[in-house]
Parts: sequence; C-alpha cells; structure tokens
Amino acid sequence: MEYVKIGNVEIKKTAVLAPMAGVADRAYRILNREFGASYTVSELISAKGLCYSDRKTEELCRITERERPCALQIFGCEPEFMAKAVKIIEQYRPDIIDINMGCPVPKVAGNGAGAALMKDKALSSEIVRAVVAESKVPVTVKIRKGWDAEHVNAVEFAAAMEEAGAAAITVHGRTKDQMYTGKSDMDIIREVKKAVSVPVIGNGDVASLDDCLRMYEYTGCDLVMIGRATYGNPWIFREIDSYFEGKPFTAPDLDERLDTLLYHLRLALSDKPDHIAVQEARKHAAWYLTGMYGAASFRARCYSLSSYEDAVKLTEDFKELQKRNSKK
Repeated sequence: MEYVKIGNVEIKKTAVLAPMAGVADRAYRILNREFGASYTVSELISAKGLCYSDRKTEELCRITERERPCALQIFGCEPEFMAKAVKIIEQYRPDIIDINMGCPVPKVAGNGAGAALMKDKALSSEIVRAVVAESKVPVTVKIRKGWDAEHVNAVEFAAAMEEAGAAAITVHGRTKDQMYTGKSDMDIIREVKKAVSVPVIGNGDVASLDDCLRMYEYTGCDLVMIGRATYGNPWIFREIDSYFEGKPFTAPDLDERLDTLLYHLRLALSDKPDHIAVQEARKHAAWYLTGMYGAASFRARCYSLSSYEDAVKLTEDFKELQKRNSKK
C-alpha cells in the first residue's frame, strides 16, 4: 500500500472525502472514514465567523479521533482574519488546515472569497503566507480550473500557492461558472501536477472505482477526492480501499444499505440535537434509497421524517416493498 505525505501527515493513497457544506458534517466524516476514506475535510468554516466568536461557526471545528486525519477548511479574503482564525482553530487540533479558493456559491465567491480569489493571485498568495506563518500544521489550498472559460489559470495559480507555502493543492476540474455542471477537466489536473512539486489531489466526476483509477493514471495526481458520489454510498470508499489492498469487495445488499442508513442517523443523533439531526438526515435517507425499486414513492416519506422511529419504520416498509416486488 502506498502512502502520500502532506507535510508530516501520512495519508493512504486510496480516496479522500471532499468537503461539502451541509453534507460532510462529523457524522458523515466518521461514517465514510469507517468505510475506507483515507482522509476527511470539514465543511466550510468562516474565518470572520471564528474571529467574531460565532458559536455555530466554532461548532464546525470540533474533530473526533474517528475522523482523522482531518483538515479544517477555512474561507475568507482578508489575510489578517485568516491568520487570526488559525490561532483559534489550533485548539481543535486539526491535522491540516485547508484554504478554500474554489467554492463557487454566490454567498462565498460573491463576497470575494472562495473561487473569487483565483482572480487575484497576489492577494491569494498573501493569504497563504499569512496562514502558513501562524499554522503549526501543514496548509493546503483547494482551487478550481479557473473563474470561467476565458480565465483558466489553475496551473500558474497553483504554482504561486506552492511558492507561498502551500503543502498540497486540490484541483477541481471545473471553472467557477460551471458550478457542478458539465464535465470535469482532467487535463488541467494533469497540468497542475506537472507544474508543482507538492502533492496534488484530483477532484471532479469520480463516481466509481474505475473513475478513481482513471484519475490516478491519467493525471498522475497523488490523491483522488470524491464528493457527490458518496451521497448514500460510503461503499465507494470500501470498494476503492479493497482494490488497493488486494481484497475482495462485495456490494451491499438491501439489508446492509438500510442498516447503514440507520447507523448514519444514530451517528448524527449522538452529535446534534435530535430535531436537527433528523431534519438533516432526510436528504441522506433519500440518497440511500436511490436506484432501488420504489424509491421515488418513498421520497416524500424520507423528507418528512421526524424521529429515529420514523426512520426505522421507513426501512421496514421499504424492505417489505422489495420482498413483494421480488415475488412478482
């Protein structure tokens, strides 16, 4: 088994879980880590929110041993706030600090942070230098292909971030304008890999073991990051991990899928107030059922779950539906 080092952090060269706001919370990171994700990254954390002692923002920083190695990902566009945020983050003992310079959503990029930073290489370099100066752990940067089709600058931008002190670069192969549509460009990831000497993490359109292997082979990247393909599907990490370990992989049957749904909800309930955990679990429940017979008819029930008992009843009824269908 190969390992990749980001600074002094050793990471298994299989596949890592992407940072996804509103999805990759602690329960999600723990679950996917247990299923084989070699590294996890937190949801977006506002540097200003930390500096102004916002409790909700600080809650995003807590890390459990079960999700390590884990990075805390911060965003902002002012070097002084980013540096101050690092000092606050230290108490949560992240293994890595990741700077988001790729988020395309308006409330982030529209305020000069996230992907908007790719339009200002000098400011972005200043931010990286400020964060590196304060951090006791490796600092990485997550970027996109560029701002739009006319401003594709990932290669020179990544080189500038390395020069400023970044210990690794994650590249999502889409521009900001593409958001999450269209095809991710593996060529740009390959070009970034050629241009820098630090580890490069490839991200975008990896939805299977074959996609993961293709990303490694075509781009030469050091690690592969998976995001949306993990929705209701932590088994993607188990399959990839099994491949690299030379072990057999068995796809989950119905019982395992539904048992995992309930386990995921129990993880969430152990970490958040019941009403919040159940409300957030609604989308996850729908994802676990995707692709199975009758899933569409159960979607409304998924989005109206109000308790753990509701979820148990949902899984029991769904199993019964599958049994009836198999007898037809």
